[in-house]
Amino acid sequence: MATDYAGAVRNGAMAAARLHVEFGTQAKMQQQGGGIDVFDAVLGVHLPLLLRPLDGLLGAYLPDPIPGILVTTERPLSIQRFTAAHELGHFRLRHRPSLDDENNILRRMTMTATPTAADPDMQEVEADAFAVGFLMPRWLIGWHCLRQGWLASDLRKPHVVYQLSLRLGASYEATTWTLQRYNLIAGEAGRALRQSPPRQLKIDLLEGHRPSDYRGDVWLLTERDADTRIDGSRNDHFVLRLNEHSGGGYLWNMDQLRESGFVIIHDDRESTDHEGVGGPVVRHVTAGLELEEGQRGQLSLNEARPWQPGSPISRVTLNYDLTGPEEQGFSRAERRRLLEAA
Repeated sequence: MATDYAGAVRNGAMAAARLHVEFGTQAKMQQQGGGIDVFDAVLGVHLPLLLRPLDGLLGAYLPDPIPGILVTTERPLSIQRFTAAHELGHFRLRHRPSLDDENNILRRMTMTATPTAADPDMQEVEADAFAVGFLMPRWLIGWHCLRQGWLASDLRKPHVVYQLSLRLGASYEATTWTLQRYNLIAGEAGRALRQSPPRQLKIDLLEGHRPSDYRGDVWLLTERDADTRIDGSRNDHFVLRLNEHSGGGYLWNMDQLRESGFVIIHDDRESTDHEGVGGPVVRHVTAGLELEEGQRGQLSLNEARPWQPGSPISRVTLNYDLTGPEEQGFSRAERRRLLEAA
């Protein structure tokens, strides 16, 4: 174990990078997109996992007599994922037992370049660095930016960073600190981002719609998200902005959205050519999950002429899993593996 803060951060980051190489994660993510499935990684290293409503704890690592980890069911999915990655880091780095509460993990999710405590626990620093390096590697941030067309300057915009955090499966605040740690934004930009609360970003995206609460996330989806994976929660909302060639009679088939178990809250069109007639428009749809059985599956939307539905000019296909947060019992990764094996 490292004896200084910089060495502990380096140890944790290197351990995460080695596990990515072992699993071939980078090639896999370039094919499916989305965030790294830490619970699938836990299964991959044959580490027993228990999901329980822990009292005062986010998670725990117990190396004896058989190594295993605990993760709470009482927190949002992003916190569960970071906790699982933290406990996986303890396992990979062969640490002593650890009971991790909010004061430990949430306070240290920042992973700044300098210690946040006068005498930091190097074991915990290593596990935190592992979690950041495993869930938010620099190459994955770069891949999402390239896919979405985000420039370096865009990473100073709150709405962009919020959408990046969803695709990474991380909290908004942790994402801002990670961008700062990788020197992708300056400290001043990071502080400005953290002054823009996600709640206001959700309100702006949903425009006139007001959900019963704002605990769920709001995804902004475009054609750039085609053929990628969405991992979210049951109370998430989705704002689709799709280019539509309605002047030529081509329309997005929103019946496919309903058939996949979503309810359409808002549906309109916005012209992108205010001087022309019959030019391209943007189809602007807000949707939420309606049916319990629609929490996991594949969604395909076709842009076609209604009288020629078999000849679409565009198609957006998304694989989605909206069963989070993780509940007591099997993780979503283990449920998927059991279904595939059946």
